[in-house]
Amino acid sequence: MPPISQPQAYHQFADQRTLFGIPNFMNVASNLAILLSGLAGLVFLWHSFRVSYQRQTQQKFVTSAEYWPYLVLFASVILTAPGSAYYHWAPDNNSLLWDRLPIAVGVTALLAAVLSERIHPKLGVRALPILVLMGAGSVIYWYMGEQRGNGNLNFYIVIQFYSLLLVVLLSLLLPSRYTRGHDIYKVIGLYALAKLAETLDQQIFDLGQVISGHTAKHLLAAWAIWWIVKMLQKRSFVDHKEIPG
Repeated sequence: MPPISQPQAYHQFADQRTLFGIPNFMNVASNLAILLSGLAGLVFLWHSFRVSYQRQTQQKFVTSAEYWPYLVLFASVILTAPGSAYYHWAPDNNSLLWDRLPIAVGVTALLAAVLSERIHPKLGVRALPILVLMGAGSVIYWYMGEQRGNGNLNFYIVIQFYSLLLVVLLSLLLPSRYTRGHDIYKVIGLYALAKLAETLDQQIFDLGQVISGHTAKHLLAAWAIWWIVKMLQKRSFVDHKEIPG
């Protein structure tokens, strides 16, 4: 596969309006939705952990190990908000690093969560650091290449694509130990819509110059994370049997 460098045209977004002294205001400000969705996830995890500790029984997770992938996921979402806002304030490859880094970590954390729920809790938590390193490494590999003038997005694209593909395949082939397992398809669907909106940045903006495709991407991504939070809140055990070690 030939190397794919970062096109500089990528940094030219449809909506470049400055409001309240903030350049690219809508693309910057829409990260607030991402921040709130990530915070909602962390608040839920904290509440769930506290209740489980007080009652000495797990309420929303079979084992405490299953908290970790979601903790990394929601923390990465929270970090995506300032990273993306920083990037959109002054778009270039240097600031794009801080946008992509937490996103790559979040996608791999989601895969670890699905491994925990569809195969075994310990598998997800053991795979988590490896997957996170691969996600972060794919971004750093791209960025270091760009610094040398030979950037290559292939590793980043492969990690993103195959992580999400594995999420879908595992969800199709293996049942979850929880109800609401079908919600993962809605999460993936919203993320797919977000990526589609990103590619239609100018076309969506031209519809009325109210919102651009990239701003819509941020809002749809936040919605996907919020759906994960609601899934966790509403789900219950399908099988209360002890998970073997």
